[in-house]
Amino acid sequence: MATSASPDPLAGQARRLYTEELVKGLVPLVQAAIDQARTLLDKPAEHTVLQRRRELLQALTAGAQAWHKGIVTGLRGALLHGVSASRPGDLPLPGHGRETLSLVPDDTIELEIVTSRLALAIMDRASWEFADLRSRVAHLEGRSELDPHDMLRAHVLARIVFDAWRAAGQSLDGWRELQSVLHDEFALLVEEAYHETNRWLVDHGVLAEVDLRPFIRRSRTHPNAPTGWQAGAGFADSRSDAVRLGGASGGYGPSAGFGSQGPGASGDAGGYGGGFSVPSGGRGGVGEETRMMTRATPLARSREHAEAVLGRLNRLIGRHVPEFGHSTRSQGLPPGAPQPMSPGLARAIETAQQGIRQRLSTTMQGGGEAVVTAPVMLEELHQRKQALKKAAASPEERATIEIVALLFQSILTEDRIPAAVRVWFARLQMPVLRVAVTEPDFFATIDHPARRLIDRMGACVMGFDSAAASVAGTLNETLEREVKRIVQVVEAYPDTGRRVFQTVLTEFEKFLEHYFKNENEATKRGVSLAQQVEQRETMAIQYTIELRKMLNEVPVQEGVRQFLFHVWADVLATTGVRYGPQNTQTKAMKRAAADLIWSASAKVTREERAEVIRRLPLLLKSLREGMASAGMDVSKQDEHIQQLNNSLAAAFTAKAAVIPDDRLRELMERLETLEELLPEAAEVEIDESMVLDLSGHQSSELEVVLDGGSMPTPAMLAWARELQVGSWYMLDRNGHSEAVQLAWHGLRKQLSLFVTPQGRCVLFQQQRLASYLQAGLLLPAQDEALTVRATRSALAKLDVDASRLLA
Repeated sequence: MATSASPDPLAGQARRLYTEELVKGLVPLVQAAIDQARTLLDKPAEHTVLQRRRELLQALTAGAQAWHKGIVTGLRGALLHGVSASRPGDLPLPGHGRETLSLVPDDTIELEIVTSRLALAIMDRASWEFADLRSRVAHLEGRSELDPHDMLRAHVLARIVFDAWRAAGQSLDGWRELQSVLHDEFALLVEEAYHETNRWLVDHGVLAEVDLRPFIRRSRTHPNAPTGWQAGAGFADSRSDAVRLGGASGGYGPSAGFGSQGPGASGDAGGYGGGFSVPSGGRGGVGEETRMMTRATPLARSREHAEAVLGRLNRLIGRHVPEFGHSTRSQGLPPGAPQPMSPGLARAIETAQQGIRQRLSTTMQGGGEAVVTAPVMLEELHQRKQALKKAAASPEERATIEIVALLFQSILTEDRIPAAVRVWFARLQMPVLRVAVTEPDFFATIDHPARRLIDRMGACVMGFDSAAASVAGTLNETLEREVKRIVQVVEAYPDTGRRVFQTVLTEFEKFLEHYFKNENEATKRGVSLAQQVEQRETMAIQYTIELRKMLNEVPVQEGVRQFLFHVWADVLATTGVRYGPQNTQTKAMKRAAADLIWSASAKVTREERAEVIRRLPLLLKSLREGMASAGMDVSKQDEHIQQLNNSLAAAFTAKAAVIPDDRLRELMERLETLEELLPEAAEVEIDESMVLDLSGHQSSELEVVLDGGSMPTPAMLAWARELQVGSWYMLDRNGHSEAVQLAWHGLRKQLSLFVTPQGRCVLFQQQRLASYLQAGLLLPAQDEALTVRATRSALAKLDVDASRLLA
């Protein structure tokens, strides 16, 4: 059964446009694959690896035309006739073909693996655009979902691409060799095709309210692409009823574009690759076969998304204001150097800054501050914008004024920013405008300190929703005062450019650490408890390490050895944290360890046995007190005491080894000065295999997360280390979801403390935190940074009316 295209005219034209966009980008994509093969060949490698890479480049250069033709033909067939839902070589579907059991051919499995990976790579980048396109096409066709084998789906394209690859005589090993670049290139191409199709549907009035996600609209022309072929040659206009892919007759001759070469041309002297010469190269490892689905941390993907938004903004500006960003070069300034602002605009910005400060200044009412409403702020800023544009001396300055105004319009209408803080964000507009005019890279990089400052402050104040705010009350006054101070510092140094933003950003990071530790009532007790937990666990591991070294060559009973490592090290750590390492209580616990080691050694004389019997009651009392201080229940204490009694009985029967007196004295001395021998705390890694028992730290004020989540990938562990203090997240635990704020990272970020608006503290060890991130049980409250969202909003307005840039 074939999944055919819908009879709906707009849906059919949308699929046609999508196909056309794919065809347009195929030539540079194929050329990029050839370039990558040549790059691999240029790398030094073993002879056998060089030979494989040489064969890959030869095969790809010769078969590039056939591969391209196969993809075009496959797309044409999918567009005109639909995609077969059941094809030879597919894996059998559940519930079908069970009458006869047979082995699935290796080629079929490999085909499924390769196409699935390509589809995943495409959707990893283009999922948002596809979601919008799927909604629009399904709406046009009056259905709730696209067919499973609709040609708009990524796995359909992946199958067409790889079928054409094999039909062109290319090998599976060759695909694996180039898999990284192929995944990236096809993901970019499909994202662009989805976006252009979405744009076309919106222009035709189809679900305009679906938010178009941003992405980088890059040029798909490749400097090395064959010049004799025009992308999309022979492809009918999307408004035409006839669709011709690869030429009017479906052929692949000169009219389709490889100069004078017809079907079957070798490619040695033309076509893709521009001729063939062989340097050197090698083959990649088989690890590529088991690449993880998550190739980068979500933070890295979020960065890519933000860069995509800025890239699209710059291209839009460049189309309408060609001079934008080129002023430094035209004035002979080095790239990235601040460019001068016109004197008239500089004066206008200063006037506007003073007027905004005066207009938005909150008036004191009974000791409190009256909040200026968002409409008042927006009206004030709009009036200032018009005056600034009149003072601007160039199209670039007018465009910059408009874009910055649109950014702050979005920021100031963000409901999750408390009203008392929104005023201070509004007062940042003029300082940001001054930086944006003089430093064009403000629009080119997400790392500009002005952007990072706004994003960082926004992330800290946007965590409360309306329900949480009613529980937590108004925003903490200390945090509000810090935001106010930062804005006033930025205003006080108008001519320092990015430096003042970088300075106050660093100060804000230090403030957050101090704020959650010492000033926030909901977190300072939790941070104190978390620090005690970290100190105790770190010391327990340090004691365990040193005790292992001390007893490495000492004939100590195994039961005693394990008790010292797994129980008494925690007792020493607990008393050390609670009373200090030189306190008499801590020293008593060390003496108990020495007495236990001595008592468990062989006792061959009557005097030694009598001494053990005399010391035993006091020793057992000390052991129980120590275990009780570490939070161990009585039944567990009894179990350990019984095991120790067995070891002491072995010593009485002289079955235990004898510890020489000089060795015993040396152990006693080392125990007395144990803290001096401990490894540096920074060298200790707290993981779940070494932490003795975090459950002992549970209390009404501190919840330690000990279970839940999924096995984390290295990317998730990296993400767990990248979470920023002050940011808000949604935690799904024990059957309900709630907002939490990251309040503290421990040493090397091995422990992390979150706090709810109600003041309940939740402690994660790094591995468990990564497990929750992996399972989606802990998600960022913001899916994108404040300035990225504002840029998307500005882009949406400029897409509708770009003339406002120069108005």
